[in-house]
Amino acid sequence: MPRPFFPVFVLLLAAAPASAGEPGALDEVVVTASLRRQPLDEMPASISVLGAETLELAGLQHFQDVMHLVPNLNWAAGTARPRYLQLRGIGELEQYQGAPNPSVGFLIDDIDFSGIGMPATSFDVEQIEVLRGPQGSAYGANALAGLVSVRTRAPSFERELRAEASLGDYDTRSAGLALGGPLGSSQRAAWRLAAQNFRSDGFRRNVFLGRDDTNGFDETTARAKLRLLPVADLTVDLTAMYADIDDGYDAFSIDNSRITRSDHPGRDAQRSGGFAARIVWDATPGLELRSITTAADSDIVYAFDGDWGNDRDWGIFAPYDYTSQFLRERRTLSQDLRASSVPGAAFGGHADWLAGLYALRARETNDQVDRYNGEMVRALVSRYEATNLAAYGQLDLHPGPRLTLTGGLRIERRQARYADTDDSRFDPTETMSGGQLVLRWERTPDTSVYGSVSRGYKAGGFNIGPLIPVERREFGAETLLSLELGATLRRLGGRFETRSAVFFMRRTDQQVSTSFQLDAGDPLSYVFLTDNAARGENYGLESSARLALTGRLSLDASLGLLRTRYLGYHFGDRNLDGREQAHAPDYQYTLGVQYRHPRGWLARLDVHGSDGFYFDASNDERAPAFTLVNLKLGYATSRWTAYAWARNLFDANYAMRGFFFGVEPPDFPSRRYVQSGDPRQLGVTI
Repeated sequence: MPRPFFPVFVLLLAAAPASAGEPGALDEVVVTASLRRQPLDEMPASISVLGAETLELAGLQHFQDVMHLVPNLNWAAGTARPRYLQLRGIGELEQYQGAPNPSVGFLIDDIDFSGIGMPATSFDVEQIEVLRGPQGSAYGANALAGLVSVRTRAPSFERELRAEASLGDYDTRSAGLALGGPLGSSQRAAWRLAAQNFRSDGFRRNVFLGRDDTNGFDETTARAKLRLLPVADLTVDLTAMYADIDDGYDAFSIDNSRITRSDHPGRDAQRSGGFAARIVWDATPGLELRSITTAADSDIVYAFDGDWGNDRDWGIFAPYDYTSQFLRERRTLSQDLRASSVPGAAFGGHADWLAGLYALRARETNDQVDRYNGEMVRALVSRYEATNLAAYGQLDLHPGPRLTLTGGLRIERRQARYADTDDSRFDPTETMSGGQLVLRWERTPDTSVYGSVSRGYKAGGFNIGPLIPVERREFGAETLLSLELGATLRRLGGRFETRSAVFFMRRTDQQVSTSFQLDAGDPLSYVFLTDNAARGENYGLESSARLALTGRLSLDASLGLLRTRYLGYHFGDRNLDGREQAHAPDYQYTLGVQYRHPRGWLARLDVHGSDGFYFDASNDERAPAFTLVNLKLGYATSRWTAYAWARNLFDANYAMRGFFFGVEPPDFPSRRYVQSGDPRQLGVTI
């Protein structure tokens, strides 16, 4: 960590209780993505929760901006928006290959968008929750590393109208509208509608085409929500959402600058529709029944210029023109049925129980076409289907007034089917299990500690692509054993709080995203695949703190420390035993300072830093460490807010994704190519 910020972080986390003032206590935060709704202070797990006020005051517009505030959360670019996430160094780097098999779950209002989370704008969002570590009991195979849950604002029985508009450089503009209220006068139904459009030319200039919008954004999202209270003790929440994402993808250049020269700029587009029905019935004073039904339908187009150039620049080596396109269709349908005791109502208040059944049906079609000088040279169409059935349960024992012992177990059976036009066919069936054992001690109402042992799992899968060797089309399941110790501390009448956790995870049959180039003269022969390493280790620390210094001034900070390594892994002639895993920076930190004047003036400064990391297991190229600074200045009343903002204030140049291969004729030497992060951007929001 850069030295100027480390002392500040330590002072905030360790010495903050010595600060005095007369502000109010920090608001209570409730976690909704766990099996039971619980206050964050009572959760025996490493969790980050970002509420609507935090998102608004930090001036964040998309989940991509939110990620800098969460310790040990990273993402691999190669797309217009984040799709491939890593928590504690575990996660996918791309899906050029393979059927959907994410390590980090991603939910929007209970609807599963794991691996395709582009619709996650922050407009009209109530809360974003990040659960780190294996969620073997609650979410199973799709949450080996953890879960991200985005919860949008629920309907209210009071009339509400909210409008937002932003303007920024690079021709950035957005407009959003949300409104809702009671339906009729019975106070038994409420509705909410929200819609937003975001557009920007993006941060690249294509000098060959004379355009500055080839890497631009055009994103529309819309939601309709209905809350029904038909009878006492019954709540029905219905959500329908639609997203039309039509982004350009022209991110790489031969000289690693933001000036591109491609003659066929790419596209990263996604149309998604989703529906969720959540029904909660307090059947008896001690029994709650819950049903969550979801469906999602997504069509994705991902295309790029494979040579990043044009025949004019290639000169005597022309024609030299590669393009690649992926068409993906994904359909999911899920049902979760859950019964649970009301806290304190079972076994004389000495235990609480929960049991559930889960079913998921997923289908995905992938159509890949590679072209050289306009002629198709490779093509593959693949179809994948999977059915997951799971039973799970949790028992909370209270042996003493301050002790809680929690045990959770999930057993999941997965049947999959894969076929492609290369006559590859697989029909595997797997039975997997995971769970946890947690002991929490509440020393005082403001101090608690916990220890946990948990087991996560991730199903095996398939490598899809016209160049994948048949013997490498299938890879095995991975299991993870995690040990975690954590503590929560509140002081100064609730004005200071901190949460910290240390963890150690041992991965068995670790799934590794890697790549290699078959033909140095063919940039589209760069093969991506998932392999199994023998073992892996990931261990580290997460800590966060909030401090209300006065009624006007507050501070918040977070720190993530991470160490990773492969154990007993060889890829080709490369011995990776002991090397760090990809996209796993050793440290990440944030520091936020916020000031609000009683007359309405407000200011916020955020500093985010990250260590460098390896891009891939196939080479030893690294992204360098970087620091980003965001600033916001504005004025707020009870009815409206206006502010100016700056992202990446000092215009830091940093890498988000990198490759090492040959693309330049005539000799095609292997070189390092990176996709840079966004430059400085200035704008205003009302």
